[in-house]
Amino acid sequence: MTLTDTESVAAVTPVDELMTAVREGHHETLPGLLKALDAAGRKAALARLKELRAEMRGWEWDRWQERTRLQRGLLVAGAGCHTGAAAAAAWIGARDLRRWDTLPTDLLTDVLADRDPVWLGDVAHRLAGRTSTAAQDYAFIRRLVEFSGCAVPTTDGYVHGWAGAIRGTGLLKCLRADAHTPVLVPRLFETAELADQLAWSATPDQADGWPAVLAALCEEGLVERSLLVDAVVSRLLRGGKPGDLKFFLVVLRRLALTAAEERDRTADWIGMAADGPSTVAGHAQAVLARLAESGELPARALADMSASVLFRTEKKLVRAQLVLLGKVLRRDRASAAELLPVIAEAFGHEDTVVQERALKLVGTFLPAVGDELRAELAGPAALLSPVHREAAVAVFGAGTADARDDGAYEELLPPVPERTRLAPPAATRAELLEAVVVSLRSRQDDASDVTHVERTLDDLVRHAHQDREGLVRELRPLAENEWWYPYRDHHVDNLPPVATVVAALVGTIRRKALEKELSPQRMPAPDCVHTALALIPTARAREAALLAVTTPPPFLLATPTWHTGALDAQELVDRLTVYRDLGLEPAPADFAQALLRVRRGQPEAAAAAGLLGTPAGERLASWLAAEEPAPPALRRVDEPVERTSPRWTWHYPGVPRIVMETKKRLVLQRDFPLPFHVLGRPHSTSAYCSHWWTGDGQWTAILPHDRESVAVWLLNAVTACADLDDRGGTRSLPLLVESDGEAGPALHLALATALGARHAEDRLVAVDALLVLAARGELDTARLGGDLAELVGLGTVKVNRLVDSVRTAAATGAYATMWSVLAAALPGILAGDPAPRGLGEVLAVAADCAERCGAGGAIPGLDGPAGRSGGSQLVVQAKRLRTALARDAEQPVSEPSQISH
Repeated sequence: MTLTDTESVAAVTPVDELMTAVREGHHETLPGLLKALDAAGRKAALARLKELRAEMRGWEWDRWQERTRLQRGLLVAGAGCHTGAAAAAAWIGARDLRRWDTLPTDLLTDVLADRDPVWLGDVAHRLAGRTSTAAQDYAFIRRLVEFSGCAVPTTDGYVHGWAGAIRGTGLLKCLRADAHTPVLVPRLFETAELADQLAWSATPDQADGWPAVLAALCEEGLVERSLLVDAVVSRLLRGGKPGDLKFFLVVLRRLALTAAEERDRTADWIGMAADGPSTVAGHAQAVLARLAESGELPARALADMSASVLFRTEKKLVRAQLVLLGKVLRRDRASAAELLPVIAEAFGHEDTVVQERALKLVGTFLPAVGDELRAELAGPAALLSPVHREAAVAVFGAGTADARDDGAYEELLPPVPERTRLAPPAATRAELLEAVVVSLRSRQDDASDVTHVERTLDDLVRHAHQDREGLVRELRPLAENEWWYPYRDHHVDNLPPVATVVAALVGTIRRKALEKELSPQRMPAPDCVHTALALIPTARAREAALLAVTTPPPFLLATPTWHTGALDAQELVDRLTVYRDLGLEPAPADFAQALLRVRRGQPEAAAAAGLLGTPAGERLASWLAAEEPAPPALRRVDEPVERTSPRWTWHYPGVPRIVMETKKRLVLQRDFPLPFHVLGRPHSTSAYCSHWWTGDGQWTAILPHDRESVAVWLLNAVTACADLDDRGGTRSLPLLVESDGEAGPALHLALATALGARHAEDRLVAVDALLVLAARGELDTARLGGDLAELVGLGTVKVNRLVDSVRTAAATGAYATMWSVLAAALPGILAGDPAPRGLGEVLAVAADCAERCGAGGAIPGLDGPAGRSGGSQLVVQAKRLRTALARDAEQPVSEPSQISH
């Protein structure tokens, strides 16, 4: 061997060998290489490992295979080189050092085996405290706990990991053998979220599931019974997801509480019955009923419970409570003084059947109380429905008050929303940076974010015009924290508007990439109109980004004036005046969007635009002078069919759908940039659609003066909330009804469909939109009622959901409005054969509205159910409605002038 070869061999240090093994993925050699390093060697190796980690973070996406090979070696070697427990735990728990699989437990244990037990315990508890990785790292943490002899961690993540690791048919055997069972089992009921493995085993008759096994552990004394019972009851009292509560109820039933255990927790049952979800409240009510029937529930406690239960929305619980109260009163008439005042409060319940039962109870046991209490009980009788007024007089006497006849009816509607101006431009760089952070951290397609996005885009262009270099310096630290920052030009398609401009300014998206994406050759041909609509804000954002990095103008033209997306025409003229004075030409997409945001038919503004003497001014003048309302949408009913495309197969539900179709608008296809052509193409809601939710929050701001077109675009998303059980498709309706343009058949159909949405929050949004439209005087109640009847007949809108919506709307004070809607809907609904399930509930709401607002007249088809015998909800409420209409036939409904905002 030559001297040179000897020197070369000597130059390869143990640290070099370690780094080579890390880079080449020789993970199995790392423990031996680390053991050969002294403290100084490990310190030097750690520094190089950190450099390699930083280098890896900056790699482009196409080096993913190399990154995957390095991650495990970096993780193991770094853990072995750290001397501090906190630093070692942070290194092991780092997301950028791990792949999708779990930690290499054996390798990590090998490299840490020579550490002090106290140090190992510290690392174990620190890893258990990392909420994002503790459950995934359970096996390694458990190994550290066993090596160190430290106390078992009880964090949520570790407990979930423990529950996940114990599975299979030998669950009871495993828990018996696990020394940590007495500590960790009670913690299963204290974590913020229930472990998945427990929720999956909520079957009452599963012999080897968690509920049965936990009950067995209590019987064997491995888990303290009282501790577990308290934990279960506490968790039920706290509430949570329905699936979680189902598990806790199954555990509670498996534990089979004794009478003493139930009696000792009376206050907890009362709390559950009052505020718990339906299933939990039902169980608590059953327990309290047993206590009451055995005489172990004091009358005062029963009264407290009943005061809450009698006003729950679940009629089954309310009626069961009245039955319980009747049993207690029959057994102990002395309790009437405590219980009758609570029962009398049910006179104001929305269900007239509940009112009737409460009145009968009070009438039966009224002789058991004194005259003073009788007079007190007569007061709430004024809350009874008119259908029970004669019975109330029979119970309390002819002097019973009638609060509903003490004055003229007054309709209550919300105040008409006022248009809100956008915030002024950011005066300082700090204000702009704050807005940028908000945009980068939030969803950009929400309806509530549109005006914020528009304002932020304009501010970025303004500040780039003033000092682009300074702006870039301050934006770069924000951009470095974003996932897209290292990937130059690769994710230009996936970035929301504000992020697109920021990425262009800091150089992540280069000018050539923006120019390429804006070229007509790169414009995609989406397979559905909703994806095409999303191209409009995307094109504007790319155009603004290109302006910001080339010749930024002093501001954008299309920034709205008001929150609806509308732009004041004179304000646009003023902006074009500044452009003219600076010799600037409007950017195509920006100017096109600005034109669509101004209201047409303004001759004064058109004259001012014509005086600019520029092509842009002339085009604006021509646009403003023309009166061109949007063509009306066409309407029809389509049978369900299967739609296909090269990439997707779309199955419509097995019921017919009402279809809306917009007409062609040549001016938008002829005179506007390519991304805007979709606005002028005919669109049918029966066409194939793959992304109906894409950007719906921004559509109202694209055409703020054309509600009908936007309503047609929204219809698929809204209908999916009704017949496909989707969520969130109604979120744009309130902003849509606050916009301008005709409130025609498409808007009313979207509103009617939304009233039958599957989820309560979507129905509540629809109710808000309905009331705002009524307050603006634009609600066509006959059209809305007709749409509701047709949708119910088609099966798109379920009656029970409709009942919830109309009852909620009426309860705000809009009884006359909702009566007008229901009066138009009921003939069609009543004509259904067979009658839809829940029709009695619809009639109950209609009767309540008619009684309150003094409506009269006749409803075609009502005499059929009203003339039948029997006590069903349908028959009872039909008779009630017919009586109310006959009684109030001579009383006029409130005129618009009587409506209060």
